[in-house]
Amino acid sequence: MKLPVEYEKKMKALLKEEYEEYIKSFNEPRYYGLRVNELKISAEDFVKISPWELTRVDWCDTGFYYDGTNHRPAKHPYYGAGVFYIQEPSAMSTGAVLDVKPGDRVLDLCAAPGGKSTQVAAKLKGEGILVTNDVSSGRCKALLKNIELSGIKNAVVTNETPEKLAEKFEGFFNKIIVDAPCSGEGMFRKDENAVKSWQTHKSEDCCKLQRQILASAALLLSPGGTIAYSTCTFAPEEDEGMISEFLRENKDFSLVDFDKTTGFIQGHPEWADGNGELKKCGRLMPYKVKGEGHFLAILKKEGEDISPSEKSINFVSKDYEEYYRFFEENLNISPYGNLEKHKSGVISVPLGVDLSGLRVVRSGLYIGEIKKNRFEPSQAFAMTLKPEDVKRCVSFKSEEEALKRYLKGETIESQGEDGWCLVCVENFPLGWGKRVKGRLKNKYLPGWIQQ
Repeated sequence: MKLPVEYEKKMKALLKEEYEEYIKSFNEPRYYGLRVNELKISAEDFVKISPWELTRVDWCDTGFYYDGTNHRPAKHPYYGAGVFYIQEPSAMSTGAVLDVKPGDRVLDLCAAPGGKSTQVAAKLKGEGILVTNDVSSGRCKALLKNIELSGIKNAVVTNETPEKLAEKFEGFFNKIIVDAPCSGEGMFRKDENAVKSWQTHKSEDCCKLQRQILASAALLLSPGGTIAYSTCTFAPEEDEGMISEFLRENKDFSLVDFDKTTGFIQGHPEWADGNGELKKCGRLMPYKVKGEGHFLAILKKEGEDISPSEKSINFVSKDYEEYYRFFEENLNISPYGNLEKHKSGVISVPLGVDLSGLRVVRSGLYIGEIKKNRFEPSQAFAMTLKPEDVKRCVSFKSEEEALKRYLKGETIESQGEDGWCLVCVENFPLGWGKRVKGRLKNKYLPGWIQQ
C-alpha cells in the first residue's frame, strides 16, 4: 500500500524503532470479527452451534475471529435473527471495557452504524435506557435497523447534535460513549479509502469536532458518571493530546485505568504534554494484536450519581383496544406498558425520558400499528420475542428451502392453527407470518429482504 509521505514521516517520528514492524503489518491479512448478541444467546452457547470455526478476541468476551476469506456470516440466517453483529475486532474494545450494568442510563453520541450501541445494550439486559444518536440522518437508517435487528427493547434513536442533546439532558446519563469522528489512521490496512480520506480530512479539523463533542459529553454526564472516548487513529493530537486538553479544562474529571493485559499498550504521555496520567489511556496497535488501530480513554466525573425519578406516561386504555386483543389472542406475555401513539403506530417508550423538541428517529420499541379493527405487529417487536412468548411459532433449520423462501418474502406452506406466527430459525426470531388454511402469509419486513 502506498502511504502518504507526510504520514510516513509522522509515524517514523512516533514509532521510532517499531516503525518497520508497523509497516510490515500491512502485508498481513486483515482480521474479521463477529460479536455474539447476548440478548439472544450466550457466547459460550453460540460457539457450540456456530457454522464456522471461531477464535475468541482477547479483549472482548463476546467477540470472535472468523475466516472472512472463505465465509460470509452476514449471509447466514443467524445474522438476520440478530444473533451476532459483524464488527472489526479492535472496535469491540470500547463497549467491552466500559462498565455498563443493567439499569444504567447510557448515551452513544456518535453511534452509527450501531456496533457499540448494540454491544452495551446487551449489557443493559433490557433494563435502564440507551439513547443512541448520530448527527447524520442517512446513517441513522442503518443505526435503527441494527438496533431493531438486535432485539433491543429499551433504546431511543435520535438524530441530533451533541449540543442540542446537552441542552435537553444535562447531567442525565451515567455512561457515555464518544466514538469520535477521526482521521482514521488506524484503519489504513483494512480500508484503502481511509488513506484517501486522511488526505482531505486533516487532524486539525477532526480535533475541532472532538473538542466540541467532548464538551457536550461533559455536560450530559451525571456526577460519578463515566465517558468512554475512543478513536481509530494513531494521531496523538486526537488521542492523548485531546484527553490531556480535556482534563486541563475539566478539573472534575480524571482518567481511570483499565486492564491492559488483553493486548493494549498504555498511552504515550510523551506524545502529548508529558502528563503521566495519560498512561492510563490504552492503544491497540495492528503490529501487536490481531486487529486494527484503536485508542481508548475512560474518563470519570467527580461526585455521586443520583438516579433521576422515572415518571410513567399515562394513556387512555380504550385507545389501545386492538393492541390488547392482539396480545390476548397471540401471545403468552403481558402487554408492554408506557405506550405512546404516533399516528396509528404504538411505541413502548423507556421511562423517564422527555424527547420533546428533539429530532427523534424512534422513541422506543415500535410494537406495531393499529388498523381498522385489528393490530399489525412490527418486525422490531418480533425480534424482541422468544418462541415461548407466543401461542404459535414456526421454526426452521438454517438450511431449509422454506426458510430461504420466507427470507425472500414469499408465501410458504405451513400446517397448524390459523393466526399470527413467530417465524424463527432454530428458535431465533426472524419476523412474522400469518397462517391461513395451511398457507403462511409472509410478513417479513420488505426493507430487510436481501437480494
